[in-house]
Amino acid sequence: MYFAALLARTEDGWEASDTELDDVEALADLTDLAREFADRTGADDETVLVYIEQEEGAWFGLVRVDGEDDPRIYVSDAAAASRSSYGEILLTDELLGRDPGAADLAADLDALDLDGTEEGEPEAAEDPETVAGYSPPASEDTVPPGPLGDPGILSDLGMSRADLLTVDENDPLTAIGDALGVSDVAEAVR
Repeated sequence: MYFAALLARTEDGWEASDTELDDVEALADLTDLAREFADRTGADDETVLVYIEQEEGAWFGLVRVDGEDDPRIYVSDAAAASRSSYGEILLTDELLGRDPGAADLAADLDALDLDGTEEGEPEAAEDPETVAGYSPPASEDTVPPGPLGDPGILSDLGMSRADLLTVDENDPLTAIGDALGVSDVAEAVR
């Protein structure tokens, strides 16, 4: 079960709304959703936060959109989020430090069956894992456990990096709302 909310900083304070993510398939869709909310609330060049939480405290994520700037992302537990369709939206190749074309290139090379031998020549029997100094390549599918992204995403709004990194996983929205001074608004949408 998931909960998602939009928080927009306006001239009159913060406005919040819960939101559905059924039509969101990529980070660009989420960014568009935030910008549309900014337009509706009059927060055009102001900050809009998209808050996504998997209930039961598994993980939460924040996307910050400031006007036309690129979105900034923070995920409390990347490994847990990677097992979620909504979490995968936040875990972009850039955030994970992956080369977006690397997987396609690797698949193309695997299809060519380039093993370093001539056609008809037997493959070497030596197992690479037994060679001294061998370390298995990092998997493209490996997602690090723990926080990932920009822990300073809320620093200028009242929540330090350290506080965000140590937020109570059982009720992150309340902790974030308290730090930003918007707990009443944030809880009203829950």
